Amino acid sequence: MALLEVRDLRMEFPTDAGEARAVDGVSFTLDRGQVLGLVGESGCGKSMTALCLMRLVPPPGRITGGQVLFQGRDLLTLSEREMRALRGSQMAMIFQEPMTALNPVLTVGSQVAEAVFLHRRVSRREAWQRAVGLLGEVGIPDAARRAADYPHQLSGGMRQRVMIAMAIACEPLVLLADEPTTALDVTIQAEILALLGTLRERHGMAVVLITHDLGVVAEQADRVAIMYAGRIVEHAGVDDLFARPRHPYTQALLRSMPALGTHRERLEAIPGQVPSLTHLPSGCAFRDRCPIHIDACAAAVPPLEEKAPSHLLTPHLAACIRA
Repeated sequence: MALLEVRDLRMEFPTDAGEARAVDGVSFTLDRGQVLGLVGESGCGKSMTALCLMRLVPPPGRITGGQVLFQGRDLLTLSEREMRALRGSQMAMIFQEPMTALNPVLTVGSQVAEAVFLHRRVSRREAWQRAVGLLGEVGIPDAARRAADYPHQLSGGMRQRVMIAMAIACEPLVLLADEPTTALDVTIQAEILALLGTLRERHGMAVVLITHDLGVVAEQADRVAIMYAGRIVEHAGVDDLFARPRHPYTQALLRSMPALGTHRERLEAIPGQVPSLTHLPSGCAFRDRCPIHIDACAAAVPPLEEKAPSHLLTPHLAACIRA
């Protein structure tokens, strides 16, 4: 049995223009110790998918269907009290912007200690000692002193490390990392990613790595799910996807990446715009931007199909697949 199995997950936001389907039939599985890269353009539904898994969808958004099976239990059927007990202890999330996720009026040590105190039967003193140890584990120097600092006294990289310390405080089985290197310089990005890899091996966590950076995915992930307009359009092992991308959108993403040793004067952009989530086109949502679309692409929303062993993608028409 998979550690985490997501089945046909759907989430909507009501708007004046109609219902915006931010997550539209998302399905995937995650095994113990595995890293799944969730990739796509901004606004494609990556972060909303993670918030659905944690039952933290901001109102007026609402989950409208599907299942989120964690060790066989459907999280969408649990009470809020049961979810609070699970969040942070068995499933945890690193949020995209630490400066807004951290409480500005509490020391970073107290915020990490609170996560320990809430989920472990320890005293406040023991929780503080554990927090200092965690800050040291994630690479914050002089952790005992820096634990008394407030978020604004730390650099962006240090704040991100505090967020990671909070997330791993109770050694969760699943870690959702939402753009964990956003707004960090390249050197700090590399350090944070290396840290996540070390902690995953040490604690045996499974990770959903949410990013728009295919380079990060190639280096960190075991499997990759490509999202477009709220849907997963291709899902494969990382080596297979980079060697043999089959969906036109995946191919376009890879062509738009800069590469060493090439002599292109300009990067190849994907033409057109992402469709409005309130007015998605019929059939394949990518068809209006696709260079090889045919009339049948507008007929119906194509389901994920296995086109090769463990390689799933949405186009059900052979004309849309480049082998």
